[in-house]
Amino acid sequence: MAKSVADLPKSKALGARLIHAALSVLCENDRELKSRQVLAEVENQMDLDDWAKERYQKSGYIRWQSILHFYSIGCVKAGFIVKKKGVWYLTDEGYIAAQLSEFALYTTVKEGYSKWKAERDQSGTADDSDEEESGDSIDPAITVDRVQHLAADGIKEFIAAKNAYEFQDLVAALLRGMGYYTPFVAPRGKDGGVDILAYRDPFGIESPRIKVQVKHRQDSASVQEIRQLMGILQKDGDVGIFVSTGGYTSDAKSTATGSHIHVQLIDLDGFINLWTDFYPKLTDEDKSLLPLTSVYLVAPTD
Repeated sequence: MAKSVADLPKSKALGARLIHAALSVLCENDRELKSRQVLAEVENQMDLDDWAKERYQKSGYIRWQSILHFYSIGCVKAGFIVKKKGVWYLTDEGYIAAQLSEFALYTTVKEGYSKWKAERDQSGTADDSDEEESGDSIDPAITVDRVQHLAADGIKEFIAAKNAYEFQDLVAALLRGMGYYTPFVAPRGKDGGVDILAYRDPFGIESPRIKVQVKHRQDSASVQEIRQLMGILQKDGDVGIFVSTGGYTSDAKSTATGSHIHVQLIDLDGFINLWTDFYPKLTDEDKSLLPLTSVYLVAPTD
């Protein structure tokens, strides 16, 4: 019986190191990170050999990435991480588990996955074979995780290729899909701080009356920019939405959440989540700005 990572078979030893590195990365990044960023940070921190970087012959998946995805499912089943639309979130239990040694964490994750699999299969015992060794496991949970990762990356690349005004049109289309009228979408040039006006009715009589600022760039939105938007919310019923594909500084976030003036912050992931949620309600013309298609997969069984 193995008593340390050194006693494990090669693929399992790599899995133990990978999942420990992944949880450590999440600890270092406020307990949440996009899945592709988790992969990038883990790769940067670990000295991966050529064997780990090889692709499996049948599936074409890179070995270390496939193994990390495999063991991350165990982390989900053990309650250590939550995956939601391309983002990994570290739970309180996961934060505690991240302090364990590589071998202790591996053992805990393995037990969590085995328990879940046994309950799912209703067999009373779990298959302890090296599913990750072949790289061609068809476990639905792993497949869904990979597809969600690829889908999120594809949407983000599509949006990144848009210029600022094209992305502004996307935001306006989303608001229309949410049931708002958009009588004003700023043309090119100065706009006085408001990029989009959105109303519940055609004339802006009903509250809320939304004033939207859109920033499509890599830099994070600053606290000064949030305060500028707050400064133009003068009337009762005025609320603000700030959309920034580059995210927000910590000061910007705290200012928005702590103010009596309501300003909703939406980052790139938030925008994509809203776009996918309200996509069925968009007009065909608005859908064409960021067209999506459905892919049906076998759902994981909890």
